[in-house]
Amino acid sequence: MTSLASVTLEVADPTAADRFYTAFGLGTQVRLRASDAPTTGFRGFALALTVARPADVNAFVGAALDAGATTLKPASKSFWGYSGVVRAPDGTILKIATSAKKDTGPATREIEQVVLLLGAEDVAESRKFYVGRGLVVAKSYGRKYVEFAAGQGPVKLALYGRRALAKDVGVPADGTGSHRLVLGAGAGAFTDPDGYAWETVAAPAAAA
Repeated sequence: MTSLASVTLEVADPTAADRFYTAFGLGTQVRLRASDAPTTGFRGFALALTVARPADVNAFVGAALDAGATTLKPASKSFWGYSGVVRAPDGTILKIATSAKKDTGPATREIEQVVLLLGAEDVAESRKFYVGRGLVVAKSYGRKYVEFAAGQGPVKLALYGRRALAKDVGVPADGTGSHRLVLGAGAGAFTDPDGYAWETVAAPAAAA
C-alpha cells in the first residue's frame, strides 16, 4: 500500500520556520526546505490538527500567535465543535480543531492527528488518480472529501474541494505560482492533477 511518508514545506527562511514549527509543536511532523519559488494567494492546502478539547485549541492558537503567526479565523464554537485557523510566518495555513465543545480538563498540548488537506479542483478525478498510484481510500464523501489510509508517516492525506477548503480556512480561493509543498512516498516521483509534487523517500520506520 502506498501512503504519505513525509510532508516538506518550502520556505524562504528554513531557520526561522524551524523555530516556529518547533515552538508550535509540529517540529517532527513536517520537513523544511529552502525555496524562493514565486507564489501568491491561496497555495491550495492546509494542515489540520485534531486535538482533544477547546483548551488545546486555544493553547495551540496562542503558541502560534506568540511565534509570529497571524489569525485567519479566531478560535470559536461551531456546529462541528471548536476550532481556529492561523497562517504561519512562511504562509502555511494551520487549522486546529476539536469535536468537543466543552473542556473536560486542562490543555494537554497533545496533537491527536495531523491531516494534510489538499485542495482539488475535481475531488473525484484526483481520488481516481491517487487510487491508481496505490493509495487506499479510508473515508469518502462523494466529490466533497476523501481521506486515505495512513501508513507509518506522521501525517494523513486527504482531498478537499479547493474552493470549499479556502472557505473553510477563511481565505479567497485564488492563487498562483508554487504550492511551496512537496510530498514524499516510496512509489516514485510524480505530479498530481492539481500540480502537487511527490518525490521518492524512504518509508518511516514502524514504531517499536
